[in-house]
Amino acid sequence: MGCATALALADRGADVVVLERAVPGAEASSAAAGILGAQAELHGREDDASLFVRARDAWRGWATALREASGVEVGWRASGVLRVAFDESQRAEVAREVGWQRERGLRAELVDGARARSIEPELAESVVAAAHFPDDAQVDPPALLRALMAALARHARATVRGGTTVHRLLVARDRCVGVALDDGELQADATVLAAGSWSSLVPGVPADLPAVRPVRGQIVLLDERPPRASSIVFGAGGYVVPRGDGRVLCGSTMENAGFRKEVTAGGVHSILATALTCVPSLADAQLAGTWSNFRPHAEGGRALVGASPLPGLFLATGHHRNGILLAKHTADAVAAAVLA
Repeated sequence: MGCATALALADRGADVVVLERAVPGAEASSAAAGILGAQAELHGREDDASLFVRARDAWRGWATALREASGVEVGWRASGVLRVAFDESQRAEVAREVGWQRERGLRAELVDGARARSIEPELAESVVAAAHFPDDAQVDPPALLRALMAALARHARATVRGGTTVHRLLVARDRCVGVALDDGELQADATVLAAGSWSSLVPGVPADLPAVRPVRGQIVLLDERPPRASSIVFGAGGYVVPRGDGRVLCGSTMENAGFRKEVTAGGVHSILATALTCVPSLADAQLAGTWSNFRPHAEGGRALVGASPLPGLFLATGHHRNGILLAKHTADAVAAAVLA
């Protein structure tokens, strides 16, 4: 959120400084699966449909713009998503989701098991139906962060300072006027809070803002040679994201574990159980890696975007499961608010 917003502001003529205590994008951003599941992730939330779909559809052009600005491919591709059902109860659930989305004019289809396996031949024979969202897509988050960093490094109006700790917001006459750092103060006309799960821990952040808390998610990386699966598959409690080059991301847990960045035996077991139930051929894939990180969940379930109650302070945090999907939309919205 910080890097994307900085780039949006720099492109609009503002001078920006990105402050990062470690490496930009090293937390939730690079750990994410990169699913642009505007329709697959709605789960009946009709009020979010228009925003999610606009955000997803903006990604095609943004991926091209980032490549031109940075020379880095971000791995965007419209791989589609299948949300699968294994019994009649799950079939009814995905049918309801398809029904209201089609009423809204969105492309979605309820398919039987045979049709689902024609779309993704690696699906389990026990899949009886699926919701197919052909327009949902994916990106590769580590590549995205490299692209954003490269674009900022090339931009005449942008500076990135890693290894920098923000000790508190500077407030004067009831206005945020910058931040206090290890080596002094940095004055600013506008300060953007994009600290993810740590946003509520920055001293000086208004106490009446919804609190942002970490929700841990674990991911298992598999490697299948040659690549077989091609579509993103959602099952009950998890997902499978084939990158197309043999890498397959499987996730994810939803844990209120505080800031304990751990990969657990139980987490890996549940992730692999879901993945192998949906795509049994992954049993032969190599276990290539595991990791965990924290989704920033804002109290009340709504992301914090735009101007805050404290003049001079702007917000780009609390996106929970949908940070990658909403990155460009958030960057544009915050940049517009800053420059209004």
